[in-house]
Amino acid sequence: MRVLLVEDERALAETIRRGLQNEGFVVDVAHDGVTGQWLATENPYDVIVLDIMLPQRNGYEVLRNIRGLLIWTPALMLTAKDGEYDQTDAFELGADDYLTKPFSFIVLVARLRALVRRGAPVRPVSLTVGDLHLDPNRRIVTRAGQSIELTAKEFAVLQFLMRHPEDVLSKAEILDNAWDSAFDGSDNIVEVYIGYLRRKIDVAFGVQSLETVRGMGYRLRAVTAPAPN
Repeated sequence: MRVLLVEDERALAETIRRGLQNEGFVVDVAHDGVTGQWLATENPYDVIVLDIMLPQRNGYEVLRNIRGLLIWTPALMLTAKDGEYDQTDAFELGADDYLTKPFSFIVLVARLRALVRRGAPVRPVSLTVGDLHLDPNRRIVTRAGQSIELTAKEFAVLQFLMRHPEDVLSKAEILDNAWDSAFDGSDNIVEVYIGYLRRKIDVAFGVQSLETVRGMGYRLRAVTAPAPN
């Protein structure tokens, strides 16, 4: 099994490298983000161990860039930071696991073997409806090339709509797919978020792609925003 270890603390990197080699891994080591990203794009690896705080290019940037190149090698983020937002950022950028320093080497090996067994998952492809584009991995939405800032819930609702373009989707269907099972409020919340989305993806661009089908639900049509004057 071939591992790419990107870690700027040289003593720690050498300790991890020797330990992994003793466990039967083949290990390549990089001490900065630029070199680590180059190795990740030039060589096939079974798993990547990626520190967040790196010189030249941090681990978040490296992960974002390799995922943008459709490289889905399982990645474990290794860092001294332990805030929940750091973990959320890592997972949203495409990390597969997260381990905080100081860590048990036995746990690291177990996590890596689990990631290798799981393999590189099939990642969701980007969605396009008309000139509206959504990238689930980088969580980016654009219309006519212009970026649209959405909240997490707006993104979830739009993603479900874009997976079913031209279909009429009921409030119940949207609620089931964009809210978790613990939500016990009214399905009118869907109407509220449809309104938020309309303002951002339609009104701001002078188009009408998100329709209300009276008594049935909502439909996202493929339209193209008019060219700016």
